[in-house]
Amino acid sequence: MDLDDAYANGPHIPDGDSFAPMWREKAAAFRAATPGVLNQSYGDRPREVYDLFVPGGAALSTVVFVHGGYWRSTDKDLWTHLAAGPLARGWRVAMVDYDLCPDVTIPQITRQVAQAVGAIAARCPGPLRLAGHSAGGHLVARMLDPAVAGDWLSRVEGVVPISPLSDLAPFLKTSMNADFALDAVTARAESPVHQPVPDRPVTVWVGGAERPAFLDQAAWLGKAWGCEVVVRPGRHHFDIIAGLEEAGSDLTAAVVGQRDR
Repeated sequence: MDLDDAYANGPHIPDGDSFAPMWREKAAAFRAATPGVLNQSYGDRPREVYDLFVPGGAALSTVVFVHGGYWRSTDKDLWTHLAAGPLARGWRVAMVDYDLCPDVTIPQITRQVAQAVGAIAARCPGPLRLAGHSAGGHLVARMLDPAVAGDWLSRVEGVVPISPLSDLAPFLKTSMNADFALDAVTARAESPVHQPVPDRPVTVWVGGAERPAFLDQAAWLGKAWGCEVVVRPGRHHFDIIAGLEEAGSDLTAAVVGQRDR
């Protein structure tokens, strides 16, 4: 199997090249129209920042969203519009940025995201709910490892990894590993399927029209953790996240822990 092709999304999605410009336009429009505190530092490096959006009135609590991009591309400013759904339901939403491979390693990115969640937890009282897409799905799953998380882990009430990468072993055989510099030891250590089974709710979300490799990755995490895997028919890797733009979507409800209520 050609694993580079197996994990390639854009070439297999109709008009795949159109999504990033659309997201950036939506995200910029959202920031222009929505009060928020932008580029809040959680560390000393330029990309160690997050944006925080707060609803009118008392916030129910805080959602932390971590973007994807195969740990080597994009930034939080491409995804800001995905805060719209939880924000409209009365939740604070923090959008996290981090450094990219090959400037840093995946283990370093994991530590950065843990540091970011800690800074957000210190600023925002109450429970936390974590969500992330693709590589971001991997990163929020990693936050449930007690060896990674801080004291804030006790405040995490739910995690929704969306199209997550849960076992990094396949990436050892991709050209992307030139940037990742993974070996068998680090790939296993950074794979959520091999970390302790979490003791809090996790719902994996994936599109039914995604590449088989992503359906496998979602299924592997569900099996390893004994958690629910929601497969949304007809959704692919680029539109599976669209529900976060809407307050009434099933995905937004899952992220804020209010499904079937």
